[in-house]
Formats: sequence, C-alpha cells, structure tokens
Amino acid sequence: MSKKENLDGLEYDVVIIGLGTTGAVLANLLGMRGLKTLVLEREGAAYNLPRAVGFDDEVMRIFQTIGLSSEILEATQPHAGVKFVDKDGKQILLWPRPDGITKHGWRAAYRFHQPQLEGLLRQGMERFASVETRFRCDVFAIDDGEDAATVRYEDLNTGRLHQIRTKFIVGCDGARSLTRRFIGSSLDDLQLHERWLIVDVILNEPKPELGDYTVQFCNADRPATYIRGLGDRRRWEISLRPDEQPNDMMRHEAVWSLLSPWLKPDEAEVERVTAYMFHSAVAQTWRKGRLLLAGDAAHQTPPFMAQGMCAGVRDAFNLAWKLDWIVNGKAPIDLLDTFESERILNVREYITAAVRLGGLVSMKDPEEVFKLANRDEKSGPVISAISPRLGPGLFAADDELAGQPIPQPRLADGRLLDDHIGYNFSLLVNGSFCNSLNLKNENLADFPVTVIEDSQSPELQKWLEEVGAKAVLVRPDRYVFGTASTAAELQSLVSTALNSCQARRAA
Repeated sequence: MSKKENLDGLEYDVVIIGLGTTGAVLANLLGMRGLKTLVLEREGAAYNLPRAVGFDDEVMRIFQTIGLSSEILEATQPHAGVKFVDKDGKQILLWPRPDGITKHGWRAAYRFHQPQLEGLLRQGMERFASVETRFRCDVFAIDDGEDAATVRYEDLNTGRLHQIRTKFIVGCDGARSLTRRFIGSSLDDLQLHERWLIVDVILNEPKPELGDYTVQFCNADRPATYIRGLGDRRRWEISLRPDEQPNDMMRHEAVWSLLSPWLKPDEAEVERVTAYMFHSAVAQTWRKGRLLLAGDAAHQTPPFMAQGMCAGVRDAFNLAWKLDWIVNGKAPIDLLDTFESERILNVREYITAAVRLGGLVSMKDPEEVFKLANRDEKSGPVISAISPRLGPGLFAADDELAGQPIPQPRLADGRLLDDHIGYNFSLLVNGSFCNSLNLKNENLADFPVTVIEDSQSPELQKWLEEVGAKAVLVRPDRYVFGTASTAAELQSLVSTALNSCQARRAA
C-alpha cells in the first residue's frame, strides 16, 4: 500500500533537465495545465545548426494541441517521401508520402530546420507564467526521495551551487543522460551501431536534379543518404568505413571528395560537418520513483525512419497529462508506471523498423524490408508509415481498438477535432445512441470528459461505423481507452477508467 502523497510546500511541480525539442514540448504541455515547471538548460542559447530534419503528422497534431501549429506550419515544407536506389541508381523500394491530408488532420510528413522549430517552441513557453527557464545551469546531482526529488546544479554564469526540491524530475538530457545514470538504467542494444559523416550544405545555386525526395543510396561499399532541407539547405549522410578516422574524413578535401557524385565545391557552402555514431538502444528503466526519462535519454534510433525527434515528442505527450493528474490529486504516483510500459514497446517498434531499413541501405540484410513491402504496378515494392499500438497501460486491454490513436476529423463548424476537445479526455459518440443515454447514470458527470456527437462531423460518423462502436472513450494523448456499443458497456467502460485511477490512488 502506497503512502498518501504529501506534495505541499515544494518549490516546483516538475523540473525538466534539458531544453531540446522533447523538453520544450513537455514544458509547453505542463504550462497549459498550469503546473509550476522549471527547465534547466546547460547551454546559453539554442543550438544553431540543423540536426533532426523531419517530423510526421502525429507530431504536427501535438504541435496543434500546444497551440503552435500555425507558426510551425509556416516554417515547414511537405516531405515528398523516400526512394531507395541501388549502386547503379535503380529504384528498388519506394516510401511515398501522400499529397493529401491524413487521418491525423495534417500532411503525412514535413521538412523543417530544427533551430527555427526550437525557437518557436521556446517562444511558446513564454505564454505560461507557471513555466520558468534557467540557462547555463549544469546539473551534477539528482536525488529521489519519498516525498520529493532534489536536483543540484551549478549556475555557470556565477559559479554558485543551487539545490531545488520538486515533485518530479524529467531528464530530457540526451543520449548521454545524467538522469539515466542516476536512475541506474542500462540500455538494451538493438544491434545497429555505425559511424556516419553528416554534411549540411547551403546551395549557392538551384540544383533541381537533386530532387525533392530523400534518397537512400543502398550500397554495401558506401551507403549514403541525400535529404532535401528547407530552402537551399541540403544534407548528405555518408557511412564511414572501419579504417577511416572521423577527423580525417571531416577535412575539406575529404568532404568534397565524398560529395563529388552530387556537388562541386563552388556549388554550395558547407554549413556543418560532424561524425556521428548511429545507435539503436532503449533504456531498460524509464522511471525510478520521482525521476523519469524522455526523448534521447530513454531511446536512440538510427535516422532511417526519421523518428528520433518524433519519439521524444510522443513521450512528452504521453507523460504531461499523467503528471498533471498526479500533481492535482486525480491519480497516485503509480500512474507513472504506465508511461514506461506504454511508450517502451511503441518506440521499440519504430527503432526495429529503422534498423531493418538500415539493413537495406547497407545491403547487409535487404530481404527483411522487402518482406514488409507491397508491390505497386508502377513503383515496384512500396512501404508505408507504421503506427504501433501502445504497450500495456491505462486502457481496456481486451479491446482491439484500445491503445491505438484516433483520427482527427473536422467538425461541422470547420474546426479540427482536437481544437474542440483540448488536452483532455473525450467521448466520441453516435448521436442517436447519445440521445438514449442518461449521461449522469453513465458516470460521465464524475469524469472530466468532453462529449462529441458524430452528428457534428460526417467524418467522425464514418469512422465510428468503420470500427463498429457507438462510443469511443479517448485519452488526452488521442489514444483510445476503450469502446462501447451499449449503455451498459459504456457505463462499464467509464467505471473502468475511473476505477483504474481510484484503484491506483488506493494502492
């Protein structure tokens, strides 16, 4: 039996260590909930060079939830897709990205410039009086206590040492996470570790022959990737051989020798060159008491699925509402067990898929990808985006739809669904079925849920018919808690959701 929480009198509800994309998204979400949040960032300014270069429709939907999709959309371009070609330039696999709007209400994928994106996320944090950021603060110790967590850091501007007590600490502090070390979590190795050279350039003149598609050059001798960035930015990721030293390969002559199949030195300016080790690993433990991991601190993936940053944003979306529930007394601290159990299997599927694609690019194990491809008469083998179910957690385990994300239809007034329901529980329900219910008797009066009838949206009506449900209970992070087709099933479903929290509170 857990001791009743005593969280009064602490300085902060949540301390976030690290202000990359994951930390910034989490801070925005906690700010929306009014949680007193402190972000500690070692650097004095955002990193001004590109790293991640793409994100998907589900992540744009999360940006929509935090109220920044309009600004972020203006700073993006649609992503055309990925072509896989052999050493002779012949296409062997296609991953197209649809031109239209997906089930999530956005384009399938977007290109972006990470410094610009992180600037917009940081501006978004300024909307919330409850969110504070301290720069040039180097965390050196973290302690987990029964009633509070403690973080110790040095203010690099003054040399002073500080100690903060908080209800929770979330380490968004990257692949070399200090938080992970204090949790004592080891990494599960998913068997891909390769050295690649990353070269970002800015074109001096148009090069339309390079194309809009990302191109994976599948070559056992020298695998490589071409990526179109925003505007005149272009990236090449080029595998390094075992006998090549990174410092040697980062020299001007070596870089341009590697780029020579595509560019001449007078056609572009090199913006960044770095040697990077592609890793595939997942932390075995994401939580210890009041300490948690998110983003690269919890998992690292090779870039072949463009899901590294996306996975961290999904972590934040899963975690923020649970922290809010705990801090505000709606659930006990044990609810955080579902953060790891739900996210770890989801992210492992993305990483495993990326490792498979890496096997094709390096031609070490190409057949694993072709087993998953469909054949198109015009394009040949084609793959599509995946959408893994959550691992076991806070949803009806015996319901096939539970743990899956819901689509985002437009309502009759033109708004997208998420703009109406906010970052809250919702009940999507057939109109005639809803009229037959006494919502008080279904316990909905005791549950913070927004009810949406399908008469408000033909798209929603069609989806409910497709999944064969009269009502779908949805979590704040847009994943299905469970479905119902009768009044009794709905009452049981809502009671299950309430009891899941109350049982955890009593535990």
